[in-house]
Amino acid sequence: MALVEFKDLVIDVEDPAAAAERWGRWLHLDGETDEVGAVLRGQHPGQTVWINPASPKTVKNRVHLDLVARDLTPFEGLERVTEPGEFSWTTFRDTEGHEFCVFEGGERPDGLKDVVVDAIDHAAIGAWWADVFGATLDSDGDYTWVDDIPGAPTESFDFVTVPEPKTVKNRIHWDVTLVGDATVDDLVTRGATVLLPPGDDRGWTVMADPEGNEFCVFEA
Repeated sequence: MALVEFKDLVIDVEDPAAAAERWGRWLHLDGETDEVGAVLRGQHPGQTVWINPASPKTVKNRVHLDLVARDLTPFEGLERVTEPGEFSWTTFRDTEGHEFCVFEGGERPDGLKDVVVDAIDHAAIGAWWADVFGATLDSDGDYTWVDDIPGAPTESFDFVTVPEPKTVKNRIHWDVTLVGDATVDDLVTRGATVLLPPGDDRGWTVMADPEGNEFCVFEA
């Protein structure tokens, strides 16, 4: 039984206003800023991206975004990580060092394509998220992907095994909303951990999945 549906994405950055400008262009979303952070919005609630202030990035992003673009013109001047023709995508780092991948062309409109998560065991953690989302699970042995995620504006969530362990808080995470009669306790029973319960002006629960990836849980 599904416990949650996708709500929105959150990106931690040094300069929210600058990040909102560039990610708004790349994701084709409208941005708003205030004295604390920024938010990007599209036509559907699931396209919302919160951009929060944080300390400088110190390690490779364990969660990154895949984008679709007609060509690579919008990314000129950024550090290019992969060589032309090396893969079917091009990997860049933005001005704060956030890695992301761009797929050129295709039938999907320009903007967000996938959320990609580094994993200890891609099959196990992919299956966990497919279970709590009530989504479709598939794998080719090298990585696992989760399709048909309720509320998500992505083609899939992709889980890829990497050799290095998670060492710091993820700079990109996703928020979810409980569905039906599901509770935070149900997520704990499935293997999640409560990191921070609701309190003060925070009406959501901060949790971690079985591999330690942070996510926030909102009541229905």
